[in-house]
Amino acid sequence: MKINTLQFGELEYDEKLVLNFPDGILGFEKLKEYLLIKMDDDIFYWLTSVDKPDIVFPLIGIRLIDSEYMEQPETEAFGIVKLDKDPENITVNLKAPVYINHENKEGFQTILDDNKYPLSYKLFVEE
Repeated sequence: MKINTLQFGELEYDEKLVLNFPDGILGFEKLKEYLLIKMDDDIFYWLTSVDKPDIVFPLIGIRLIDSEYMEQPETEAFGIVKLDKDPENITVNLKAPVYINHENKEGFQTILDDNKYPLSYKLFVEE
């Protein structure tokens, strides 16, 4: 199968790689099928809607930021990234993580009821 993306142009993919989000992503509940795209030299993943490839969520593995971040059984936690031209303004949503089970190709997003995790965590901080 093929998908035409803004970031990577036309990509061929195997239907076995499609991730199912039964409840969608918050605000995009009608979109259920996504591809998780990662280029070799990129720290970000790109969760791309199969039905509307112009809908893309940049993600980062939260364990890169916080090695003790709350996990769900058999899943990997990702934070949705808000990109900006100025790296100091790039933030990650740690409050509403996206969990992906790579084995069964399913994912979900949840809102954590814990004030420890911010909605806009600065990814890059100038020292």
